[in-house]
Amino acid sequence: MNEIKIYENQAIRSVWDNEKEEWYFSVVDVVGVLTDSANPRDYWYRVKKRMSEEEQSQLSTFCRQLKMKATDGKMRVTDVANMQGMFRIIQSIPSPKAEPFKMWLAEVGKDRIDEIIDPELTIDRALETYLKKGYSREWINQRLQAIQVRKELTDAWQDHGVKEGVEYAILTNEISKAWSGMTTREYKDFKKLKKENLRDNMSTLELVLNMLAEATTTELTNIENPLGLEENKETARRGGTIAGNTRKEIEKETGKSVITQKNALDFSKLIEDVVEKKEDDY
Repeated sequence: MNEIKIYENQAIRSVWDNEKEEWYFSVVDVVGVLTDSANPRDYWYRVKKRMSEEEQSQLSTFCRQLKMKATDGKMRVTDVANMQGMFRIIQSIPSPKAEPFKMWLAEVGKDRIDEIIDPELTIDRALETYLKKGYSREWINQRLQAIQVRKELTDAWQDHGVKEGVEYAILTNEISKAWSGMTTREYKDFKKLKKENLRDNMSTLELVLNMLAEATTTELTNIENPLGLEENKETARRGGTIAGNTRKEIEKETGKSVITQKNALDFSKLIEDVVEKKEDDY
């Protein structure tokens, strides 16, 4: 899916990769915005050449080529980068407009190091972020509990021969299908989500049922000791099915679906509202 994003009244072309769950942005467009260059394509060529000559820069690892609609209306191949790659490119652009991004990246880097030294800061930051986004304290408590439940599940998978990464994702999809009827990606599409965290966009009831599915899977895994991906698949389905049966009972009693298309924009205030309120206080 292609979209045009506007930054300072200038268009930035973007493409969403549904499989990788990544936005890819036109490098030339971003360079044009940050440099005000009359020829951003030439400017990017010079930056790319310099980056390619740097020993430590592996340009091909974060920059690729995709077809995007050009100003003449034709689809033409152009350099694109995901968010991480774009930040790396911005670091190589000597422009006043790029400085705020560089300062922000430096701040984020420092925060991350602080969190490695003191992991409790990660929880404090998550709590602060959820509050700023307008989530209720009750929802936040459930969400933090869901993080713990998820960690216990992945620990159990690791102990029973499941490989982190792709295999975790496969088992997560098995659990999701069993209790909600949808894979994680299908669930995200249903809620019109892209890169956002699915759990951050669940209602309290959806979150609780997802926790039940994962906690039950953890319990079954620890009791029955399945080994490897295939055996854990069956356990994951059973754990999810128990939560799925609970969902059906709730829906039977309430007469409405537990699964909702509502997302964080519906459950909480927009963060812009928080920012505006702060500005009004000054």
